[in-house]
Amino acid sequence: MRKYLLSAVAVSAVIAGSNSALADEAAAQRWIDQEFQPSTLSKDEQMAEMQWFIEAAQPYAGMEINVLSEGIPTHSYESDVLTKAFEEITGIKVNHQILGEGEVVQAVQTQMQTGRNLYDAYVNDSDLIGTHSRLQLARNLTDFMAGEGAAVTNPGLDLADFMGIQFTTGPDGDLYQLPDQQFANLYWFRKDWFDDPDLQAQFEAKYGYPLGVPVNWSAYEDIAEFFSNDVQEIDGVRIYGHMDYGKRAPDLGWRMTDAWLSMAGAGSVGEPNGVPIDEWGIRMEAGTCNPVGASVTRGGAANGPAAVYAIRKWDEWLRAYAPPGAASYDFYQSLPALAQGNVAQQIFWYTAFTADMVAPQSAGNNTVDADGNPLWRMAPSPHGPYWEEGQKVGYQDVGSWTILNSTPLDRAQAAWLYAQFVVSKTVDVKKSHVGLTFIRDSTVNHESFSERAPQLGGLVEFYRSPDRVAWSPTGINVPDYPKLAQIWWQQIGDVNSGAFTPQEAMDRLAEEMDITMSRMQAADEAANVYGGCGPRLNEEQTAEYWFANGGAKPPLENEKPQGETVNYDELVARWATE
Repeated sequence: MRKYLLSAVAVSAVIAGSNSALADEAAAQRWIDQEFQPSTLSKDEQMAEMQWFIEAAQPYAGMEINVLSEGIPTHSYESDVLTKAFEEITGIKVNHQILGEGEVVQAVQTQMQTGRNLYDAYVNDSDLIGTHSRLQLARNLTDFMAGEGAAVTNPGLDLADFMGIQFTTGPDGDLYQLPDQQFANLYWFRKDWFDDPDLQAQFEAKYGYPLGVPVNWSAYEDIAEFFSNDVQEIDGVRIYGHMDYGKRAPDLGWRMTDAWLSMAGAGSVGEPNGVPIDEWGIRMEAGTCNPVGASVTRGGAANGPAAVYAIRKWDEWLRAYAPPGAASYDFYQSLPALAQGNVAQQIFWYTAFTADMVAPQSAGNNTVDADGNPLWRMAPSPHGPYWEEGQKVGYQDVGSWTILNSTPLDRAQAAWLYAQFVVSKTVDVKKSHVGLTFIRDSTVNHESFSERAPQLGGLVEFYRSPDRVAWSPTGINVPDYPKLAQIWWQQIGDVNSGAFTPQEAMDRLAEEMDITMSRMQAADEAANVYGGCGPRLNEEQTAEYWFANGGAKPPLENEKPQGETVNYDELVARWATE
């Protein structure tokens, strides 16, 4: 009798499992039909991918996991919509929490330091690749996919299709993070104003060259002055030639580490980051993994002439050409402020805000016409006078799924399934239409984006162009991002407040980075904390020695050469033919 009852229970379990699988497939089909269109896959191919998720997730059905990301439209879509789809299809509940980027970095740092599992996965910027590859506190995904995560690794993941995979690969050649969203820091401008024949004539008469997309910072400054001081008003609205932010907060640090110094020309030639000096001004010799200093006297460039010039221009332009109050804005306030429609251009604008900038007039967006077509365009960032051909020209954020070693294996496996689900080919085209933060080549080249491109102000053209590789995240020269990043905003905030000059602030910044890296060096030498790849600081030499021996670039006699512009339509045409 007992044997019979056990068999009945077993049969019931099989029937229940079959019914559950059928329900999961029905849910998957419903999501495919009603939400996940368009796609690079056919509906049959989408269903096959979802069937793989259903089967791989069976051991984790009923589990509840926690993940964390910053607040941009892409992650709101994941948190509000994709978690529901994932739970209905796999039976795994995901609490996808959204916080500010500074809080995300702090949570990652806290979990690494304490070993407590705060979250099962993070969308953590690839800026931390130098940290993760050195500290080995994040799961090595190359090893994970081949070992403990093999059964939960999607055979259709197609890593080669990810545009930012090189940014999430450590110097050891292994993958530590999986891209989830990607956006560039570009130049933004009001094309309708720039195309006005009267304004074009006035500008050229004053400056001697055409009004157009600035190639260098001299032209950007001239355009800012022209709209703020000469034009002043359009259609009865007071206008300004520049927008930025300066609030003393963590995002003020990212404002500078997101390649502002290299845009001015502070780093070395080399892509994706300068070699030996990167966009933070940190020096690391080619073929090594040991940073040797940030100060000019150690061979770095964080307080060199180009870096000081970059900070001085940021401060000058913010005060002279931006709308009142901009100096007290933070990152999240400044970028959507463009929708008011009173700014001619912005040199430092993230494409993550494209979704907000294509909202209709009814939503309060004054930068689109009555039909919803953008009156603005995005273009490559201009560069400063210290910049030379072959240098990095801008920053690209690659928010990437990161699973720390302190996360229990079963939770890591379930989180890995969710991470792959939200970047899967089944989901990615629709998610990209919502958030406009492309991660897959196949997605950006999908016909639906060819159709939508005219409404996106140059975003699709940029991501289809070969130029995009010149924009890159923070690289491997930065040995511990959380520890070093927090130094930046406080020092830059002292410039905005007037407490220190740009030179004084950058001297202090470079010195504090070197002091912090000296502690990392001691820890690495004593206990191999950074796997032998921690800093090994150079002995100090004179600035003149390094100016002459491949360190920071010496000061220029003329930091404002002739302004240079390019016609936007010709630029886009060149992208299309390259």
